[in-house]
Parts: sequence; structure tokens; C-alpha cells
Amino acid sequence: VQLQASGGGLVQAEGSLRLSCAASGGTFSSYVMAWFRQTPGKEREFVAAINRGRYTYYSDSVEGRFTISRDNAKNTVHLQMNSLKPEDTAIYFCAASARVITSQYRSEGGYDNWGQGTLVTVSS
Repeated sequence: VQLQASGGGLVQAEGSLRLSCAASGGTFSSYVMAWFRQTPGKEREFVAAINRGRYTYYSDSVEGRFTISRDNAKNTVHLQMNSLKPEDTAIYFCAASARVITSQYRSEGGYDNWGQGTLVTVSS
């Protein structure tokens, strides 16, 4: 499956952004979809995941502020980001896997398909 992320940009603190990730070339509904983020010099960090049954998982740092959702009819996953903070600044990557198990949802190694990333910058 090929993934194309979009929606990044510059926003002020406490603002909102909505990221999207369009998938093609696979059976979208069979994939667990996730968002990770990365800043220079740091490892890629789990943000959120949504499984086939639409159960959602979040990192502690974004719980209550971010919402992941999926639209199987449009082969798209979204990440609604509210109450953004400067520390949310990062490149955001979407990821997909048809084989990842629940215990690996938060692990970069659980996913074998990655998009190109979209930059989110939050100014203070």
C-alpha cells in the first residue's frame, strides 16, 4: 500500500490542524493505521493508532487533544490535532500494517508501510 500524508503547516499554540493520509494499492479496511512523529535528533515517536474495529490508541502526550479517525470508503485516515503546543512540532508520518498485533501498535517496527511525512510547526 502507498501512503500520502498531507495537511501539515504552521499554526500558533492552542490552534488546530487536521492531517490526512490517503492510501492506495491495498485493502485499506484490513490495515491498522497509525501516526508517528519525529524531530531532529530523536527517534520516531508513536502518536496514535486506529485498528480495523475503529478502536483507538494514543500516546500520553496527545491523549485528549488529538483524535484519529478513518474513512474506509475514501481510504483515508485523519488526525485532528487540537490545543497544539510548541512541543508538538515535528514531521508527522502515517503508517499502515495488515499484520501488526495489539502489543506492537505503539512500536515503529510494527508497521511496514510508511508515508513521506508532513511537517507541523507550532509557534509559541
